[in-house]
Amino acid sequence: MKIALLPGDGIGPEILREAVRILEALRSDGLKIETEEAPVGGAAYDAAGDPLPPSTLALAKSADAVLFGAVGGPRYDTLPRDKRPEKAILGLRKECDFFANLRPATVFPELADASTLKPEVVSGLDIMIVRELTGDIYFGQPRGITGEKGSRVGFNTMHYTEPQIRRILHVGFRTARQRGRRLTSVDKMNVLETTQLWRDIAEEIAPEYPDVELTHILVDNCAMQLVRNPRQFDVLVTGNMFGDILSDEASMLTGSIGMLPSASLDANGKGLYEPIHGSAPDIAGKGVANPLAQILSMAMMFRYTFGLADVAGRVEGAVRKALASGLRTADIAAKGAKPCTTAEMGTAVLKAL
Repeated sequence: MKIALLPGDGIGPEILREAVRILEALRSDGLKIETEEAPVGGAAYDAAGDPLPPSTLALAKSADAVLFGAVGGPRYDTLPRDKRPEKAILGLRKECDFFANLRPATVFPELADASTLKPEVVSGLDIMIVRELTGDIYFGQPRGITGEKGSRVGFNTMHYTEPQIRRILHVGFRTARQRGRRLTSVDKMNVLETTQLWRDIAEEIAPEYPDVELTHILVDNCAMQLVRNPRQFDVLVTGNMFGDILSDEASMLTGSIGMLPSASLDANGKGLYEPIHGSAPDIAGKGVANPLAQILSMAMMFRYTFGLADVAGRVEGAVRKALASGLRTADIAAKGAKPCTTAEMGTAVLKAL
């Protein structure tokens, strides 16, 4: 199993370090794991003037899976847009065709009180958001800003092809089939023709999955329902922009964005695995970041790319044991409780493993 390690910026290297400790333990247990590290994001720009150097992209393409930390930071915000760290993750998604993003939102029993919502609303929550990653307004052309000051116009294009919509909907249906057999397709068809096409295609595909119940919901209502009654959902499938927003909203149902992993898959199961949080430059280097989303992303790697559900289960079980021991990083610690460090949480997971 060849794994590319791309730490990135901010807290990326710190949290990836803890995941690598777990990898090394699994390698000692007999798993044949090979890793290679490369710079990405701001770190790559600093080293090579490019957030996604050709050598890093080549490594990502040659590896079986990619473990990704986080990229970005305020000191890069004034760079030309094609040189900013965020171009690295967008470039990886496009160049490797990582079109299907799986973002689970699960509330561990030990963290039901960490959510800002009442425990009775979020206890037992287990939903999966399937987000399309390579189309929509993030990639559509034309885009830009024109005109003189005082009369400038900014424009972006929401654009989806039928093949793009069909393949992500199939991922949504297959994912629902493996879970509770309920799929909710999220759109804004009452306003946007792009998402009318999305709903039409969902209805065309549905008969191929007679064992899956398909429902539709408008994105604004979905955002409200995620806060009102999130457990009504099993699998949500949606486009790039809506998925970006809804998955961040769902992260707070779990208590912290530091708890949510993700997988970005191509058509053959190769994937890029990353926590959904950002680089958090304000806490970088302080040893206080939560490494659990990164470790859980690694667990998803074993499940979805390598087909090793038993290994994934071991890692996830170790995370639960670490939480059951009472350890909490600052983002999930109760008010007044002393938080643990990044390394202490990683050590606890390693010990539980």
